[in-house]
Amino acid sequence: MPPMLAIPFPTWIDPVIVEVGPFALKWYGVAYIAGILLGYLLLRALVANANLFGPGKRPDAAALEEFILWAALGAIIGGRLGYVVFYAPSYFIARPMEVFMIWQGGMAFHGGLLGMTVAGYLFARRRDLSFLTLMDLISTAAPIGLFFGRIANFINAELWGRVTTVPWAVVFPNAGPSGRHPSQLYEAVLEGFLLFCLLLAAALGGGYRTPGRVAGLFLIGYGVARAIGELFREQEASEVLTSWLSVGQAFSLVMIAAGAVLIIRSLRKA
Repeated sequence: MPPMLAIPFPTWIDPVIVEVGPFALKWYGVAYIAGILLGYLLLRALVANANLFGPGKRPDAAALEEFILWAALGAIIGGRLGYVVFYAPSYFIARPMEVFMIWQGGMAFHGGLLGMTVAGYLFARRRDLSFLTLMDLISTAAPIGLFFGRIANFINAELWGRVTTVPWAVVFPNAGPSGRHPSQLYEAVLEGFLLFCLLLAAALGGGYRTPGRVAGLFLIGYGVARAIGELFREQEASEVLTSWLSVGQAFSLVMIAAGAVLIIRSLRKA
């Protein structure tokens, strides 16, 4: 029986949309597909407006279409390796073959970001594009995927928040009888919706004319949003550095510093 003022996790929410034999279509996979597709459509519309960009060479629609595969591979490989190295190295040293079993879960955003950045650098060199302009574009679309990813976390009843007595606390399956912050939804709003609005406004306001500015704003904005979200999220032992700092917050501080460097660099070149 859930405590008073706590909301039982909706029984009608199922992580699996449809299951046919060994095949299962899950909301998590749909979230990734939706994020990539909507992000691609947004970027196509942005690159079609030459007035948004400076003199540097920007990708066209064909280049963006090709980069989708590069970005997806970079995010998946980086995300998995980031989880293995940052959060569970001893586990995977003992079970090396499980490194490749990504369908069992275990991805790290910061590793995925690094993987996508490497993919973007290699792709920009191959196509003779401005790397920072490409990163500005990808940064603008990234919050769309983050939004759907956090919604999928909520649907999967994973990465739940700390125990709380707020009226909107949710009793998650496998998280005990106590009401908890729906931190996945907090992060969906902060890392997804609000950050997207901020970056799109910056892009439409001329942020692309100085390469690196929108990417820097993304790094700072996500770092701040993630650091705030971590305050409400239940941390596993592998995610805690000190009593006041989580692994996610530590990486967010690095992102904020890197973002500040990009913005300062862009201001000097303006």
